[in-house]
Amino acid sequence: MKPFIDLVRERRSVRDFTAEPVPRELLERCLEAARHAPSACHRQEWRFIVTEGLLKERIVAECLGDPPVPNRWAVDAPVIVVLATAREIVTHRIGAGIRGVRYDLIDAGIAGEHFILQAAELGIGTCWIGWFRKRRLRRILGLPRRWDIPALIAVGYSRSGQAPIGRRPIEEIGEFRSR
Repeated sequence: MKPFIDLVRERRSVRDFTAEPVPRELLERCLEAARHAPSACHRQEWRFIVTEGLLKERIVAECLGDPPVPNRWAVDAPVIVVLATAREIVTHRIGAGIRGVRYDLIDAGIAGEHFILQAAELGIGTCWIGWFRKRRLRRILGLPRRWDIPALIAVGYSRSGQAPIGRRPIEEIGEFRSR
C-alpha cells in the first residue's frame, strides 16, 4: 500500500476524463471513506448524491457553463457527485451565529476530501467544482431549502497524465510558535 503522503502528493484535479464508467462498487468505497469523516457533534449532516447518465448530463447542461468559469469540461466526467449539507438548527445555525463559523461547510469539506482521497487511491480522478447554479441544481434534485450545496465533485478516469504542480514551501504555509 502506498504511503499516505505519496497519495496526497500525487492527487491532482482532473479536467480531462475518459468515457469509461466508474464501477458502482468503487463509488461505494469512496462513500464509505466519506462516511467515516468527523463532523460537528457527529451529526454527519451531509449527503453525496451520485449522478450519472441523463441526470448528470442535465446537471452539466443547466447548472454549469456560466462565465467567467464555464466548467464545460465536466460534460466528459462520467459521474458528478453533488455534495449537499443540511444546516441543522443547533450545531450549524446557532453555532454559526454565535461563533461566526459555518460548521456544515467544514464538515462537508472534510467528508468530500475523504471521498476524493479514496478515489485517488483507487486510481479514479476527481475535481472539486464550486462554480455552478445552486438554486437550479436544488430544484432539479428536489432538495428542500434547508439543504445547501457547497460543491460538486467531477469523478472519472483521467484521459491524460497528471503533470506535477508546484506547491508553496512549508515555510510559506506553516509556522511553529512556542509562545
